[in-house]
Amino acid sequence: MRINILLLFVLAFVLYSCHSIMTTRYITSEDIERMDIAQALGIPGNTNVRYGAWEHYVPDSLHPDHTPIRYIRVNFHWMNTSDSIYTPGEYRATEYTKGLVRASNYSWRKNKKMYLPPRNNTPVLPSQVRIVLTPDPSIPGDKGIYFHYDDQWVHHVHEGKNRTLATRGMYDKYGVQKDSVLNVFIFAHHPDSLKSETYNAYGGGVALGNFIKIVGIYDVYKNRDDYWKQRTNLNHEIAHIYGLSHSWIKNDGCDDTPPHVQDCFSRTLSAYCDTMASNNLMDYVAEQLALTPCQIGRMHARMSSLRNNRRKYILPSWCELKDTMHIRIKDTVEWLGAKDLEGHITIENGGLLTIHDRVSMPPGGKITVAPGGQLRLNDARLHNDCGKQWKGIEIQELDGEKGSIVFIGEPKLEDMEFPLE
Repeated sequence: MRINILLLFVLAFVLYSCHSIMTTRYITSEDIERMDIAQALGIPGNTNVRYGAWEHYVPDSLHPDHTPIRYIRVNFHWMNTSDSIYTPGEYRATEYTKGLVRASNYSWRKNKKMYLPPRNNTPVLPSQVRIVLTPDPSIPGDKGIYFHYDDQWVHHVHEGKNRTLATRGMYDKYGVQKDSVLNVFIFAHHPDSLKSETYNAYGGGVALGNFIKIVGIYDVYKNRDDYWKQRTNLNHEIAHIYGLSHSWIKNDGCDDTPPHVQDCFSRTLSAYCDTMASNNLMDYVAEQLALTPCQIGRMHARMSSLRNNRRKYILPSWCELKDTMHIRIKDTVEWLGAKDLEGHITIENGGLLTIHDRVSMPPGGKITVAPGGQLRLNDARLHNDCGKQWKGIEIQELDGEKGSIVFIGEPKLEDMEFPLE
C-alpha cells in the first residue's frame, strides 16, 4: 500500500515537472527585433503608406470591431419670436428633439445600398457614426435642449440680399459648451419669403464649421409631419462638418458617388428616373439614406486626426477601458490609419498585427503578444489621448517560444505604466 502511494506521488511529481507553464511579462529592449524599411516593404503585411488617405479609415467588414463607433456630441437650440408665435411649445419641441436624435441614429446605423450607378456593386458598410444629446453638466436639470425668444435671430433667409445664411450672432450669443459640443440651431422661414407663391418652405440647413443651422421644422410641424423627414437634413449637415461635399459635384473627393440626373429628384418621377435618381446622403434628393465607403472613410479620417478642430465634438469613449472592446488578432491585420481604441489587444498564435500610424490605448489597456504572434510597429505611435497611462506591451512565452515584437523605423511608445527599458 505504501509502495502504491509512493508511486503515485512520484508520477504526480513527474507530470507536474513536465507541465508547460505560460510566462507573461512586459517587454524590455532585449525583446525588440529591428527591421529596416526596405526589408519591411518586401514582406507580406507591410505597405508603403500614404498617411491620411481615406482608404485607411474605411471600416473593415472582416473586423468591424477595429473601428469603434464615433459618438458626436450635439445640443439643440429652438429659436422663436419674443411673443412665441411658432409652434410646437417647449414640451413638444423637447420630445421632437429626442425623436430626431433617435431617427438620426437609425439612419447612421442602417446604411443603405447606393442607387447609382445602376446595378452597382458598391459595398454597404456600417457608418460607425452616432450622435448623442449632451446636456451641460454645470446646469442643473439641463437636457441639452434650449429655447431662445429673440426676434433678431428667429428667421432664416437662405437667398437674396437679406439672406442670413452665414450669420453667426445666435451662436455667439447662445452657444453652449462650444469647446466640446456641436450646437444645432433651429429656425423658421421668414414670413416675407412665405408670402411668395414660388417660395418652397423646404427643410434645409447649413454647416458653418463649428455649428449647424436647420430650417423647415417649424413649417413641417404645422402640417403634423414628424422628425423622420428631418433626420437626413440633420445628418447631411453633420456630414459636412466632417468633410463631406455635395455628391453631385464632380470633385467631391469620392469616385463612388456618381451624380444624379438633375431633373430626377425621386425615382417615382418617371421611368427614366427610376434608374437615374440618387439616394446618397450628400445629394439633394427625396431619399438621402446611403453613404459610400469613401464617404465613411473621409468622415473617420477627420474624426481621427488630432489636428482637426472638429474632433473635439467626438465623445472620448476611448478614455475608458471596456472589457467588451477587447480586440483579438488571429490573422494578418494591417492598420494604416490612426485609431482610438477602447479595449485591450491580444495577438494570438498565428496572428500578425502591423501598425503604421497613431493608436491611442485606453487607460489601463495593454497589448499582449502570445507565443507565435507578432506585433510590428512601422514608425507607429502608441500613446494615450486622455492624459493618462496605459499599461504597455506584454510578451508571453511557452515551451521556449515567445511572442515577437518588431520595430521598423523609429516607433514611439508613450504614456506607458511599464515603459520599455
